[in-house]
Amino acid sequence: MLGSVPTMILFILLVISYGLLVRRPLDRLLAERRKRTTGAVEQARGAIAAAEAETTVYEDKLRKAKAEIFQARDQKLKQWNAEREAAIEQVRQATQQRILAAKQEIEQSAATARTQIDTTSAELSSRILAAMLPVGVTQPEEVTR
Repeated sequence: MLGSVPTMILFILLVISYGLLVRRPLDRLLAERRKRTTGAVEQARGAIAAAEAETTVYEDKLRKAKAEIFQARDQKLKQWNAEREAAIEQVRQATQQRILAAKQEIEQSAATARTQIDTTSAELSSRILAAMLPVGVTQPEEVTR
């Protein structure tokens, strides 16, 4: 048993030196690697969350811009429709005025034509009567229609 004492001491020294020379630096290295990996993963998650937040902000801005564009387009369309309706109404009124003026002109022409027809028919009837009656007979004063 005394022969195994130096082997045990050597074994214990080997275990202690392994712990000091290999195990502790390896544990430190692994802890640092784990810390770096965890930090990198957390940093990546943070970057992803920030990117998602920025994406949401950009999507909101884009949605608002689209809404503004559509609203401006609708306002322009309403304005153009109002202008078109005003122009149509103006043309309609001008056309109505021209129609009324044409009707009045036609009525005046018709009245003038009736007057001319009346006077011409009276002259014609007297000429016809004069041509048809014998020479000595007198014409009545008023000719009935």
